[in-house]
Amino acid sequence: MVPQLIDAFERKFYYLRLSITDVCNFRCTYCLPEGYKPSGSPKTFLSLDEIRRVSRVFAELGTEKVRLTGGEPSLRRDFTEIIAAVRENPAIRTLAVTTNGYRLARDVASWRDAGLTAINVSVDSLDPRQFQAITGQDKFRQVMDGIDAAFAAGYQRVKVNTVLMRDINHQKLASFLAWIKHRPIQLRFIELMETGEGSQLFRQRHISGAIIRQQLQQQGWQQQPRGTHDGPAQVFSHPDYQGEIGLIMPYEKDFCTTCNRLRVSAIGNLHLCLFGEQGIPLRDLLADDSQLTQLKMRIHSGLQAKKQSHFLHQGNSGITPNLSFIGG
Repeated sequence: MVPQLIDAFERKFYYLRLSITDVCNFRCTYCLPEGYKPSGSPKTFLSLDEIRRVSRVFAELGTEKVRLTGGEPSLRRDFTEIIAAVRENPAIRTLAVTTNGYRLARDVASWRDAGLTAINVSVDSLDPRQFQAITGQDKFRQVMDGIDAAFAAGYQRVKVNTVLMRDINHQKLASFLAWIKHRPIQLRFIELMETGEGSQLFRQRHISGAIIRQQLQQQGWQQQPRGTHDGPAQVFSHPDYQGEIGLIMPYEKDFCTTCNRLRVSAIGNLHLCLFGEQGIPLRDLLADDSQLTQLKMRIHSGLQAKKQSHFLHQGNSGITPNLSFIGG
């Protein structure tokens, strides 16, 4: 019997967010407004073999879903090989990526062939000029073409992530709903979260997703039951719409009670929370297969230190300088 990853609060962890780089080519206002800047001494990201070992160990510990994150994960030249390496584990039923979408049109078919089962694309505005203002890149059409290419490659559904920002996109619900009416897209509004480098923007632009929820309910949208392996989104559907709306509201009461995810950073540290204080080093145990038992023990031991809440509502953003730091 494989020991399940369970913390001191009886939460079970089926889901790993695995960052493979913190480099990104976009300059989103809420994440890397000045663009990517290497920090500290030069660092190397997890190698293909290290990724293969860490995903294998998590699969043996009960992980059923892995999401590859960044930075922008498709900047890795070996990204397709990484997909294939993670998919070597039959216990991993879902292998997803969160991407800014700029390489989707070119590469999504090969990603699917390698074993990628799900795609999340970040799109914070449906207005090309506003999209460029938010991301620092004039790539709106390229990203939209990439979403179309994902459907053409055989994906039945695509998730789109939209960071909710006051007076930027929070009043654009009607446009977003029209976009997903005839498309099988789950559009997820994610509340802006405070990070070490983003406090001023947070004070200016944060708005609760409850405002969107109220508007949806007034228009006849119904909240769907949450599955065991689902992420944190509250999902709403409507009989007249092919798409869905998800709301991710980390400042809402009891948000952390259903936490089912752990994170490994691109340099091999286990993070128990996006806004935790420390990373637990794993990389010294990824050199060869002989250390995998020790690796499992370290993960199990570290998990017992996971806190009950992220404490974001108390203004505590931990050590997280920006959302590319450990994969958002």
